[in-house]
Amino acid sequence: MRPPVEVCVFLLSLLAPGVLYTMNNIPALQEPLPILGMGMVVLGSVLLLLLLTVRHKKSVDPLFYVFAEFSFTCLVGLTNALEQDGFISGFMGFYLRMGEPHLSSAHSVMMCYWEGLVHFVLFLTIIHRMARGKSYRILGLLWAGSSIAQQLVFIPGVVIGKYGSNIRPAFWRNTPFLLLPFWAASLLFSRPRETPVITADKVAAEQKRGLLSRPADLLLSVLLLGAMAFSIFRGFVVLDCPLDICFNYIYQYEPYLKDPVGFPRVMMLVYLFYALPFLAVFIYGLRTPGCSWMLDWTLFFAGAIAQTQWCHIGASLHSRTPFTYRTPADKWWPVIILNVLYVATPVLLALRCYTNPAYFMKPVPKGQTNNEKKKN
Repeated sequence: MRPPVEVCVFLLSLLAPGVLYTMNNIPALQEPLPILGMGMVVLGSVLLLLLLTVRHKKSVDPLFYVFAEFSFTCLVGLTNALEQDGFISGFMGFYLRMGEPHLSSAHSVMMCYWEGLVHFVLFLTIIHRMARGKSYRILGLLWAGSSIAQQLVFIPGVVIGKYGSNIRPAFWRNTPFLLLPFWAASLLFSRPRETPVITADKVAAEQKRGLLSRPADLLLSVLLLGAMAFSIFRGFVVLDCPLDICFNYIYQYEPYLKDPVGFPRVMMLVYLFYALPFLAVFIYGLRTPGCSWMLDWTLFFAGAIAQTQWCHIGASLHSRTPFTYRTPADKWWPVIILNVLYVATPVLLALRCYTNPAYFMKPVPKGQTNNEKKKN
């Protein structure tokens, strides 16, 4: 009897700490080029083992290999986070010296926790559903948004921050982790969406209601406007706006925004140039009935903001961030509340769209019931 494929992937991922420990104790493998070469060999070997694991299956979803391969790297990240916080030792020393020194930063530690916990659970759940022929599109979109946002902040942050002068060959192993999520997202968006079939009368009745008669949507619109204002404000702050309010904020409330690691600056610019347009079109979607794209893009965006805000909030409080750049103790609550509201808004919006999608759906023929399912 073959073990479930998700069990095989889990057991294979558990090899990651052993590989790191072995390399950490073999001096010949601790130079920049051998580190990159061994990284490619290990990832290639994992792919080969995955091919052998599913060789008996007639057809395999190509995204299975992406999720399973990334599961292995998730435990590499979790090992790094645990070692940087002093829970374990003897695994990552060589890699931080000669591979990717930036992984010792507070932002990278929080990113590795997210990978090792949230992404890893998502991957195993997706693979479990994939093996049983169930839809995983919603979970996949959450991961795609999270992973793309992670790399959009991480890679430029390394290049322009204080670690930019110490980039080693192993840094370029991040290239597939940037490109593959875009490819996976394009596949997920192109696949049919599974939503409950709602009667035409109910859809029509829901879409006749104005924004003022939908208190939850009105509140979400106000929160989205607030998130837009916060995105613009912090974008101006990291762009060295000379206004007193910007100067006071960065020195008295969020000094982490001027941390030379580069990650917080890049993140605020990503919010300004990418999150801001999303927030604006979501307000439009809440005002205009039949915007079915809201059902997908709110999930994608919620995953992106959840990941980036986890790293931002965590790094601004983490002991690896120099004390002068951490959130001041007397300003802790207002800063944390603002940042939590910033991440809660897209998450609540995604939940609203997922749990009550009638306003965003195209009208359907009369006579169909909520118990049926259809693919849009």
